Amino acid sequence: MQRAAVYLALLSAASILVSIAVSQILLGLALATLFLSGTKLRLPPIWLPLGLFLLGTAVSCLTSVDPRAGLPQIRKFFVFTTLLVIFSTVRELVTARMLMQSWALIGTIDAGRGLYQYLRKVHEAHALGRNFYDYYVGERITGFMSHWMTYTGQELMVLLMLLGYLMYGPPVRRRTAIAWGLCAVMLLSVLALGGTRGIWAAFAVSGFYLLVTWKWKVALVAPLLALALVWFTPGFVHERFVSIFQPRKETDSNQHRIVTWRTGLRMIEAHPWLGLGPEEVKAQFLDYVPADIPRPLPTGWYGHLHNIYLHYAAERGIPTMLMLVWMLVQILFDYGRALHRLAPGRSDQRFLIQGAFACVIAIMISGISELNLGDSEVLTVFLVVVACGYLAVEKTSRVAA
Repeated sequence: MQRAAVYLALLSAASILVSIAVSQILLGLALATLFLSGTKLRLPPIWLPLGLFLLGTAVSCLTSVDPRAGLPQIRKFFVFTTLLVIFSTVRELVTARMLMQSWALIGTIDAGRGLYQYLRKVHEAHALGRNFYDYYVGERITGFMSHWMTYTGQELMVLLMLLGYLMYGPPVRRRTAIAWGLCAVMLLSVLALGGTRGIWAAFAVSGFYLLVTWKWKVALVAPLLALALVWFTPGFVHERFVSIFQPRKETDSNQHRIVTWRTGLRMIEAHPWLGLGPEEVKAQFLDYVPADIPRPLPTGWYGHLHNIYLHYAAERGIPTMLMLVWMLVQILFDYGRALHRLAPGRSDQRFLIQGAFACVIAIMISGISELNLGDSEVLTVFLVVVACGYLAVEKTSRVAA
């Protein structure tokens, strides 16, 4: 039963890059098998802020004007059991490494699918006589997922863990390193073609962290090369980069996000402690739009606030949002302390902790412009990464002792 729980947990974690339905079915089976096996249940040291975040969510739901509407967020508590399942079943570093390698392979296949989708959309825009940027920006590549934000959010964390493995993992043969390097290039390509600017910013910061802690001289040159490549390469990526500073009002989402952020601040001012309640941001959005914002509103999705900090504060209250921030900061602190104790040199511990550290940074940065942890597929990948990072922390602590 213990072995079955491990296999089911690993299959659930691997399949999240392809199908959330399959992944959650396997997660349910892994959870049931884990209980039946009598295995000791374990959670990383972040159980307190995470538990308080979930408690705050439940209280906010119960006190909202429509508690029944918030039930989807209560049901999403099931996704958080990923942390329990992975940390309780994956007990060896080699198992965690194999899981990350399987992600890299599946992610590369997914990247190939994304590149095919991109070429098909180029053909479609040409056949319709449409400007490609205008045609593509609202219908971008999604891989096996249903939305480009989900797709690029997952692929970003897969890429960061792969880079962590290449930079800090146990030495591998040259041919093997080249093969993994090609996988990284594929993953990087779809992040660029996905055109998700929040993901670009997240990769810039988290990737720079990995480089500067690996070889700081490379870190000084890499950003300049990346900017030169983006700026001087014609096409969608260049236009999308320029849109950060010169947006096309009806095409790019700059103004749309400003509207959601300003509206979110008004929600927080009105309901600072418990928020409007889960799922109430969408239902009550128009009631809080500032009067000085002209109508019709800029084109965009107004179902959430496109910022995890503002959204959770508006939806569930400032204290609950701060529990999330506490959890994220504690993860970084625990990882940083473990890295300080770790012996020099390449190892599974170092790659898992460094890769997971970079992923947390990426989530915190991309969360400024998107509700990334509100997406079950992205949340699942994040929880798996955090669990594997804490496994390495635990192994490091035992060695130090």
